[in-house]
Parts: sequence; structure tokens; C-alpha cells
Amino acid sequence: MAFTTTTTSSTFIATRRSGISNGSSLNMVLEKPLVKKKISKLETLKISSDNLRHPLKEELYTEEIGISKDAYQILKYHGSYQQSNREIRGKVKDYQFMLRLKQPAGELPPDLYRLLDDLSAKHGQGDLRATTRQCFQMHGILKGGLKTVISSIMNIGSSTVGACGDVNRNVMTTPAPFKTPEYEYAREYSKVFAHLFRPMTPAFTEIWLDGEKVATAEVWGKEVEKFNVDEVMKYDSGRGIILDHPVEPLYGDRYLPRKFKIGVTVPGDNSLDVYTNDIGVVVITNDAGELEGFNVMVGGGMGRTHNKETTFARAADHMGFVPKEDIMECLKAILAAQRDHGNRDVRANARMKYLVHTLGIDNFRTLVESYFGKKIQPWREMKEWKYNDWMGWWEQGDGKLFYGLHVDNGRVKDEGTFRLKTALRVIADRYNLPMILSPTQSIIFKDIEPKDKEGIEAVLAEHGIKPLEEVDPLNRLAMACPALPLCGLAQTEAERIIPSYLERVRALLNKMNLADEEILIRMTGCPNGCARPYMAELAFVGDGPKSYQVWLGGSPVLTRTAWPFKAKMDVDDLEATLEPILAMFVAQRQEYEAFGDFCHRVGAETIERYMESYNSVLA
Repeated sequence: MAFTTTTTSSTFIATRRSGISNGSSLNMVLEKPLVKKKISKLETLKISSDNLRHPLKEELYTEEIGISKDAYQILKYHGSYQQSNREIRGKVKDYQFMLRLKQPAGELPPDLYRLLDDLSAKHGQGDLRATTRQCFQMHGILKGGLKTVISSIMNIGSSTVGACGDVNRNVMTTPAPFKTPEYEYAREYSKVFAHLFRPMTPAFTEIWLDGEKVATAEVWGKEVEKFNVDEVMKYDSGRGIILDHPVEPLYGDRYLPRKFKIGVTVPGDNSLDVYTNDIGVVVITNDAGELEGFNVMVGGGMGRTHNKETTFARAADHMGFVPKEDIMECLKAILAAQRDHGNRDVRANARMKYLVHTLGIDNFRTLVESYFGKKIQPWREMKEWKYNDWMGWWEQGDGKLFYGLHVDNGRVKDEGTFRLKTALRVIADRYNLPMILSPTQSIIFKDIEPKDKEGIEAVLAEHGIKPLEEVDPLNRLAMACPALPLCGLAQTEAERIIPSYLERVRALLNKMNLADEEILIRMTGCPNGCARPYMAELAFVGDGPKSYQVWLGGSPVLTRTAWPFKAKMDVDDLEATLEPILAMFVAQRQEYEAFGDFCHRVGAETIERYMESYNSVLA
């Protein structure tokens, strides 16, 4: 049976801390009086942590191989998750730690890759993982090695700070390193926003560097010094954005209600799933290529909970246009609106998307304007969105090339004759090329001299890496989260099983004369949405052992959410589920209509009726 979700949720708006005058139109929105409630345990923990120090600081030096739940919650802000291998049975868990980097715009200098390669071999499980938010993760670190790994990363000019936790996460942008004004602005401002919303607590240097100053400041911070980001961060307009807190002027001692995500791109380039972010920012230039400002969207997010209809995936709404000189203050206002009015009582409803949904975009805009102190201008029309993963060879625009290397599910490893991790190290050592991690878990080498093209191709071939033309388009478009065995939230497989799912879908497409069809498929082991499944044309979302929900109807250019079609699909029922849908697609599609657009147009009820009368034509 098909099933549907509702996008209703209760109002969870509290009174503004400051900045609203009597008679404001916003008073009607915020007419619910402030109700004093018992502070949740997690919120209490944030307050008592002394800006992310305790009890982590003490527990790192115990003889235990793991840390307590409270220390683990604080560790997230430092960029790490405590994990254990769920397939190893025993009374004592084999605690290990996953570490996630902060890499605004996905940029990775060659010296940083060399360091990660060495650290993963010495202190991790020997591989690296490119994530869906353009940063590397390292798995398998033991507690005793955490300090060495984190301090090494900090001292080379990188960071793990804020890669997890209730703060602004890694700021994404289109990964294409074109040397054009639009793309330069997108990269530059992604670093500006990353620096603007970094946590200011000294807990990170105190714990990992024993209070010593880092050997090299964060690379992206130095690159945007001309913007005077610290001065802008602390600027107090008196409208309630800046808090009376000695350490965290934007976050305070409770930080945000939940994680917060920002994406930056240029008109037409939706390679980063910009609608899935709390804030999406689009560069707007004039005909001369000069920056005028930004279109700003708000309220995207993927996480949801099975059987809880007050949680849902949501694509961002267009809020309006902001001139370049106001963009940092406007984004501060948006963050402050979520900080003060986001739901801190029910964590499942704490993301900003629920605040935007509850108020509606017009009232949310008014709320932001009350902090901002200015009217947000109407959204500016732009060219239509397109999706491109930027794989393969491209001219950069300055006489050099860039090359997009597809990586299945982001796993950078050596396995048999496939030695991707070694190949990347050879390229880093031989050509000293910077990398960019893509939003689709792949890797781009930039600044390549044309004379080095053949040599790079030869290195990849020598290490068993297929050329792009031999990669199945289904694999190239697909994404999956890590899921089992290390993720504590996983209900079933994702990364390890998606290759077989893609093979089965490919076989089915070939049998139904759809061999040339490209369908964007994503899979997760739980409903949290880490691989952004709810934007895909076809998605499998784990809901139990060997069982998945089936989602249909996302846009091939990633501008709308899919809808849930089947509540439970056993792993053995893939072909029986998809065959009638694909048969209907063959029979009723419009010219050039993509699979996701077709499912969106006809809807669940029409597909169900077709399936009821369908007789399989396949042997």
C-alpha cells in the first residue's frame, strides 16, 4: 500500500528576547505567550559544559576506551562521533571515533591530503570517506589517538571545529573551480560565512592543543581577512542579534536548537542540492560580472522520523534578495531568528525548516526583518536550474584544467586491484594538486597543467580506477550513506548494498528498453536523510532489517522533495515494485520527460491504479 505524510506541526514559537516594538505586525505571529518549561537535558548539558569543555575535557584522560553520553554530546562540536562496530557481538563495545573535517567550499590543499592519508593509516581504519557535505571523514580512531589526529589537523591550517553539533556546519558551494566572477564569489563567500558563524569558544585549543596557539591559522579565515569578518560578527545593531555573552556573541551558552547548514552557488548550478539547506545563497552579478548581492532561500532540511508525521523533509522557500553590503548582517538575523524561536523542547522538530513551515515564508521573512532592521527585497529572477556533477575533464578558464573523479559512495580506499587511496597520494605527491570534494562524494583535482593530463590518467589507470566513460550513469548519479556497521542510527544497509541495487535496477532498465535512461537514485539506512534521499527521483530509505521505504518524484535538478510511495519494500521485492512503475513510464511519459518529473506529474494514486491492473511482461 502507498502511504502519505502530512506537513502539519504544532506551533512552537516563543516571545522574542528583544527587538520587537509594540504594534509590530509580528506580534500577531508571536502572540503565543512565553511558557516557562523545564529545560531539556541536552540544553542543560550545553549550559553546564562551560562553552563545550566539560565533561569531555576530563574524560579524554581516563583509562576507559570510550566516553560517557554527556561527553559524547559535547565531543560532536569538536567534530567527532563515538561509534562501535554493531556486527561485533560482546559485552564490551569496541568504541572508536569518527572524525569529520571542516572544509568550506570543499577545498583540500595537497599537504592536508597527505596528512590525512598518513593519519588514517596510522590512527584510523586505513581509508577516508568523502561526505555529502564536501568534507572528509576518518573512521576507526581510538580514543588515545584523538588528540594527536585533531591537533595535527589544526596545526596544518585546517579544523574539525563545528563539523558536527548544534552550530553552523560545513558551508557548501558548487565544486566547479571555474575562474569566472560568479564562481569566484561563490567560493569566497562560502568561506566568509564559515568564518562568520564559527564557534568562538577557546575550548578547542584548550583541549586539543593544551591552550597553545595553532601553528597555522585556518586557511579559509586568512583568505577572507579583507571582509573584517570578526568585526562584522560582533557588530551589535541593538535589535537582538548579538547576545550579552562574553564568549559566544551569536550562539550564547546554549548554541542553536539543532544543526544549521548553509549552501552557496551561482544561478543555474544546483550541483550542491541548495534547496536542502537551512540557508541557500545564490550569487547575483550584473552584466559586467560585478557582484550586486544574493538571492536567499530558507527552510530546507532532510531529516525526519518514521511514523512521526510532524517530522518531514522540506525544500527551502525563496525569501528574497539581499544587497552584498548587507548579506552578513542578514544571515546573522536568520541565525538569530532560529536561535531564539526554534524548538528547543522537541529535538525532532528543532531544525529551522519547522520554524519556517509553521510561520510561513512571509511571516518568517517579517521575523528576520525585525532583527535585520531592513526590508528584504523581492527575489530576483534567474536562469533555470541544471544539475551537473562536474565529473570528467573541463577547462578551468585560466588555461588550466580540472578533472572530476567519480568515487562510489565517497569511499577512498585500497581494495585488491582498486587502489584509489594510493592513487590520490601519488597525484598529490607528484603534481601537488589541490582537491575539491564534491557534494556527490566525489573528488575534483583543480589547477592541472594541460601537459599533465595524460600522466594523471595513467596514474589512475595503473591503480585500477575506471575512466569516467566506463562508469554506469546510475552509479555516477547515486549516493548512499555509510549506515551499517558503524552508524548507531542505521536500521539497515545502505553503502554496502547499493551497488547490488544499482545492478538490479540496471538489469531491469535494460529489459524494458530503458537502457539510456538516467535516474537519480539515493539510499539511506534510516530516515535521517544524510544522503539527501528525499530529493532523489527514486530513493530507498531503510525502515528495518532488509526493508526500505520507496520514495518517488524528486526533481532531476533537485528543486523539490519526493513523496513516499511504498511504506515497506522487502529487499527481494525490488523488481516487482519497480517494473510496473517503469512500464507506466514507458507507456505514458511525455517527450524528454525525466522519471522523477513523470512520477511527480501523475502522482501516487494514478501509479497505484496502474499497478493493480498490470501484468508483468518480463520473464
